Amino acid sequence: MELLKLATDWAKAEVFSTRFFIFFALLFLIASIGFWQLGKTDLAKAYIIPTLVAGILLMTIGLGLFFTNKSRITKFEKAFNTDAPAFYQSEIDRSESTLKEYTVVFKVIPILIIIAALLILFVNTPTWRAIGITTIAMLGVILLVDGTAHSRIEAYHKDLKLVHPENDINK
Repeated sequence: MELLKLATDWAKAEVFSTRFFIFFALLFLIASIGFWQLGKTDLAKAYIIPTLVAGILLMTIGLGLFFTNKSRITKFEKAFNTDAPAFYQSEIDRSESTLKEYTVVFKVIPILIIIAALLILFVNTPTWRAIGITTIAMLGVILLVDGTAHSRIEAYHKDLKLVHPENDINK
């Protein structure tokens, strides 16, 4: 049961973490409405679409991860009770795969942030400036949330390696 508890606790922490994507998505959407209603300058008006798009993207990410991890909690128990060693191996494989994906994320997102910053620096129109700044803010949110998720999956992977499913079944 230690394996099942470990996996379930990880999934519950992921469900909690994905709520931050939703929270920031709402902030971006509120900002978009604010710029739409109160924006007087060209730059303020230029933020309407980029903040709306960023809000929709973050909401999509947040809701997708929320429901995926929420359903994973019940699937964990069923998979564990059906075949604990197979469940253990699938979690080892999944966590290793996820760790490799995060390596790519933490290399690509900083490059995108640099490109957006260069865009702000070299293109002096309100629309492109708003796109660059909003992109940096959105990618910053993704790095913030994914940084904690990476740390959590890394710890989960280490803990998985310490659990032996053969011993866990008899408890």
